Amino acid sequence: MIKLKIKTGDIVRVITGDHKGAEGKIVKVDREKNKAIVEGVNMVSKHTKPSAKSPQGGIVKKEAPIQISNLSLIDPKTKETTRTGVRVEGDKKVRFSKKSNQVL
Repeated sequence: MIKLKIKTGDIVRVITGDHKGAEGKIVKVDREKNKAIVEGVNMVSKHTKPSAKSPQGGIVKKEAPIQISNLSLIDPKTKETTRTGVRVEGDKKVRFSKKSNQVL
């Protein structure tokens, strides 16, 4: 398992693939598969049968996971993609943006 540079709640941009350039907030991260679900990106159609939960059935749109290597964190100050680092401030570890040197 690799060390992840992003976590739930971060704003990211897709840097490669069909959805290149799309931005969204991370809803869920699957550490074992190295994938993340990004809000509003990589939408797929799922056909569902009528059931007690959804009596109508039909086609449902939902987000599919995206490989984490295809995502880049957006710096809140410059609104551009950035790499992250970790440093110790006091007795806590904090993530910071390498472009603006601002704590995330």
